[in-house]
Amino acid sequence: MPLSAPAPRTHLHTRSVTYRGYHREDGLWDIEAEMTDTKAYTLERTERGVMPPGTPVHGMLIRVTVDDTLTIRAIESAMDHTPFQECQQGTPPMQQMVGVTLGPGWRQAIELALGRTRGCTHLRELLFNMATAAYQTIPGYRERLRRQAGAPPTEHTTPPYHLGKCIAWDFDGAVVARHYPQFAGWQPLQRGQRADPRTTRPKPEQP
Repeated sequence: MPLSAPAPRTHLHTRSVTYRGYHREDGLWDIEAEMTDTKAYTLERTERGVMPPGTPVHGMLIRVTVDDTLTIRAIESAMDHTPFQECQQGTPPMQQMVGVTLGPGWRQAIELALGRTRGCTHLRELLFNMATAAYQTIPGYRERLRRQAGAPPTEHTTPPYHLGKCIAWDFDGAVVARHYPQFAGWQPLQRGQRADPRTTRPKPEQP
């Protein structure tokens, strides 16, 4: 359902963010992110002069190439629109993300390599959700390719990574009971808890 009717107001700013996922002919995967900031009014900046409405204040793109394990094999970034020329210094540090996996610890890895003055705030923000875009792109399509090749559906012996990560996929909820009944009521091992092989089931699969 749509939002309720807003109070009278004036449109001032738009941030557009788009993620796209691709399967490459060489078997790798490209995840691309694009972000644009625009104002709905004329903006005057010392270093860019008069900027008519709709002129991008920020215009940034990232492409990461990952393998089937979601490990980054290559990364490319571009800044077509920035407030300052010095912002371009934020692109070379992005190469430090090569070899990092889009999975548990992803945000910590970004902060370690690119946090604060080591990188660009907006490129970091785009990177954060690339893991989600990769997860939306890759596992489901890989399963589709398996079925097209005549392979049986994947049998999960441990919970898929997304289970237990949101209100809908609560292990004690109705969605898990319907789609993954074998994991209904699952109790993941808590940090610091010693595993008892007689009572503890394995940790969830990683994407």
